[in-house]
Formats: sequence, C-alpha cells, structure tokens
Amino acid sequence: MRVNKHILFWILAGSMLVLGFGNTYNNYIQSFYFVSLLLPVAMAVSYFFNYYLVPEFLLQKKYLRFTIYSIYAFIASLFLKMLVITIAFIVMANYNYYELNPVMANVFVLAFAVYLVVLLKAFYLLFRRYRNNEFRIRELLKEKEALKMEFITVRADRTLHQIRLDDIFYMESLSDYVKIHFKGDTLITRETISSFEESLPEFFVRIHRSYIINQKYAASFNSTSVVVNEVELPISRTYKKKALKVFSGGNE
Repeated sequence: MRVNKHILFWILAGSMLVLGFGNTYNNYIQSFYFVSLLLPVAMAVSYFFNYYLVPEFLLQKKYLRFTIYSIYAFIASLFLKMLVITIAFIVMANYNYYELNPVMANVFVLAFAVYLVVLLKAFYLLFRRYRNNEFRIRELLKEKEALKMEFITVRADRTLHQIRLDDIFYMESLSDYVKIHFKGDTLITRETISSFEESLPEFFVRIHRSYIINQKYAASFNSTSVVVNEVELPISRTYKKKALKVFSGGNE
C-alpha cells in the first residue's frame, strides 16, 4: 500500500472507532481522546501481523512459528491495552477507576476493537495479494503462450530444428512432406500441411491446398495469386474468399 492509502485506511479506522465508542457512552470528545490512545496499539499489532507474521510465516507455510508468534503478539497487545486503560485512568478519569466508562475499562472490548481493525486490514491485504497473484499468473500464461508461438519445431534429416515463425515466408505441400521456405534456407519435413494449418497462429493464411503463407510477407495480391518473397503463388477457389478477406484487412 502506498503512504496515502495507509493514511486513508487509518483515518477511516479511527473514525469508525470514535463513532463506535462515542455512540456507546454518548461522548464523542472522550471517545476521540480514547481512540487516539488506542489507535497506535491497533497500528502496531496490524503492521506486525500483516507485514511480518503473515508473509514470513503463514504464506511460507511455517504454521507452528506463525501460531507461536501470533500468541506472543496477542499477549503483547493485551499488555499495551492495559497500558491504554492505565493512561485513560490517569488522564481522563482523574485517578478514579469508577469514572471510567465500562467500555473503556473492559479489556475484552478493547481487544475486539483492535483485532477487528487488524482482521479487516488482513482480509484486504490477502485479497490484494490474491488479485495480484492472479494477474501475475495470467501474464505468465500469456508470456508462455507467446514463447510457444514464437518458434516452431520441425524434424528434418533426423534432426529437430527450431524456426522462428516470423522468419517463415510460406509452406509448400509435397504430398506427405512439407517444404518450409524461411529466411536464408528451406527445410523438408515429413508432415502434412493440414497439421501445420491447425497449429500456426492467425497471421498464417491457407491460400491453396498446397500453400500456407505468412501474411506479413504478402507483397501484392489479386484474385488468383499472391506474391510472397518475390515468388508468385496461386490462390485456389476453395480458399479464395477467406484469403482475399484477410489480405484486404477484413473487407472483401
């Protein structure tokens, strides 16, 4: 969280506590002073729990240590709350315990108020971590798919070859073989052109039963042929409508 979000959160939390205690004993001024004493305890517990115990132990699956340190934090927070009551006893009740409002004197009520704030912040942070992790997973999956589609692996001459998709000009069917024309070389692989058509990305276009071209290298075209890498390739009737639509940017 950024600093301004931290400030906004604690302003809202403090306002809720002031309203809660103020409604209980109809004195918002005393409630404000009391919350001013209580809020630092809530902040200390919250930051220790949410920014140390949770990431260092709970999220790392160190459950025993998380439990032990949470108990320590609970005991320390109770001590701090008793300190708040003592200060309230001195400052707000003029050393007269019976002048303290029962809510202010009840350590269990204070514990509930503090831990409610801590839990609200914990749920918010866990929700943010979940959303951030979900976003990162989606981005990693996209990157993985992009890397998968950046190269194509083909077997030729008993060897596996990786060819960049962007380097391929076109593929030519030779019955049970496919000849791949790419920058600087050609390869012949024992595959069918239909199997390549199913796996290639959208910028590869089938123009003929014997040809798949990389749309990026379509220099010019007409209703019967397209020029790719200075080679004129035929467009058959079967693939004519789809091919011309792609070449003309979706306008037939």
